[in-house]
Amino acid sequence: MADHAPDGGTAAGDSGEELNFQAGEFTPAQIEAGRKLFASGCEFFYAAQALQTLPEPAGVEIAFAGRSNVGKSSLLNALTGRKALARVSHQPGRTRQLNFFRCAAGPVVLVDMPGYGYAEAPKEVKRDWQGLMLDYLRGRPNLRRVLLLLDSRVELKVSDQTVMELLDQSAVAYQIVLTKADAVKPGALKRKQDEILALTKKHPAALNSLFTTSSETGQGIEELRASIAEFL
Repeated sequence: MADHAPDGGTAAGDSGEELNFQAGEFTPAQIEAGRKLFASGCEFFYAAQALQTLPEPAGVEIAFAGRSNVGKSSLLNALTGRKALARVSHQPGRTRQLNFFRCAAGPVVLVDMPGYGYAEAPKEVKRDWQGLMLDYLRGRPNLRRVLLLLDSRVELKVSDQTVMELLDQSAVAYQIVLTKADAVKPGALKRKQDEILALTKKHPAALNSLFTTSSETGQGIEELRASIAEFL
């Protein structure tokens, strides 16, 4: 089935062209589709530490990437309505594998990528992403989107910029998701949103739209669910 953007347009498929979800512009029907997708439940089913051990491609994969303390596990738990679907680690940088979660209501697989940036040096980030990470991004035929999580509270890190460059080089369409928005005052949050939207224009694989979320308050979770459901 072709992917459809919220305005009714048709996505570019696997070509890497933009499928430009505008966060916050979803209809009630799209919000309900997202709710139903995740209300049915999502379960962990596979972990891979090498390209040769990846599961057979099936369904639509949406990968989640971000720095080790960006709140990725908390966001996955909030999306799926589970308290411990993705383990929240107190040891940043610990996970070095791809974790796969299957949604029961549709052919959607969420892929939790290892956190990066525990070491800030760009060469170390690139080293961490050599092999499995880049091979997965470049060669996975059913990978339709990477959601790159950035912390609303802190300035953009060198490691974030390095990963954006690697995603550009991999020709993988990715969209920014701001996390922990509940901890930022409205004025500062607006400045962060403007900063990130301006940055996306400099990166060919980045979509010029973003989601602003809070796993604590639920802000943006409905819209993010709806955007994932649009791939069905």
